Amino acid sequence: MTIRLSTIHTFPLKSGAALTHDVATVETRGLHNDRRWMAIDADGAFVTARKQPRLTLIRAQPRADGGVDLAAPGGGALSVAAPPSDGARVATAVWGVGITPLLADDAAHDWISTWLGAPHRLVHMDAGCERRLRWQYEGRFGTDADQVSLADGFPLLLISQGSLDHLNDKLAQPVPMLRFRPNLVVTGTAPHAEDEWRRVRIGELEFEVAKPCTRCVLTTVDFTRGAFDPSGEPLRTLIGYRRRDGGVQFGQNLIPRRLGQLRVGDELEVLA
Repeated sequence: MTIRLSTIHTFPLKSGAALTHDVATVETRGLHNDRRWMAIDADGAFVTARKQPRLTLIRAQPRADGGVDLAAPGGGALSVAAPPSDGARVATAVWGVGITPLLADDAAHDWISTWLGAPHRLVHMDAGCERRLRWQYEGRFGTDADQVSLADGFPLLLISQGSLDHLNDKLAQPVPMLRFRPNLVVTGTAPHAEDEWRRVRIGELEFEVAKPCTRCVLTTVDFTRGAFDPSGEPLRTLIGYRRRDGGVQFGQNLIPRRLGQLRVGDELEVLA
């Protein structure tokens, strides 16, 4: 059976709503414009839907000039200019890795603070904001050139449709793929076939399959309501059959090894 790329998603704002694409450019840090904006709290700590599930309702649409248009249901809209490269930066971190993104303007801070109901600021990862990807898993190591965006851990996340279908067969109420926030969805595999992959080619591009993605309470956020699912699903069910050393696993993290464009319909070849 031929394995094909069926869906491409980006999340311009970390924990924000997904954008869906027919074509996307793969850069060292991940897909172009994926997770380049982020909210931080009054103490400068990064904020995700784990603490603020209403983030999932914010649609962030990147503009050609580097800015972003924000919109939320009932919360209005705001056009945010790209901060200049010599603008103010703030020291923060994503899971302990320090970074210095640019601060957006005061209007952006006010808008997102109002939406989240507490003081927050909006920050932008530009080319001058580096976040090195230093990883080790099962004896495999990253390189000094590996980088990542504001994503939790790795440049891209891939999940097979077969894995989701297998999960949904176990649930009283099926969940959509976006509960897991993948960049790439592929069809034509058995459930969790991606667990066995180490290197793949999609179209003309190549990726190292770095490690499984460990799942958390974020999977229980219903992004149509911006609130936690009171059932605790799908995490509750996943714990029953996908718990491994290190946590509950669902999907695989990728590191680009050949850059360029991906297109929906591209064939995936397992290289190792």
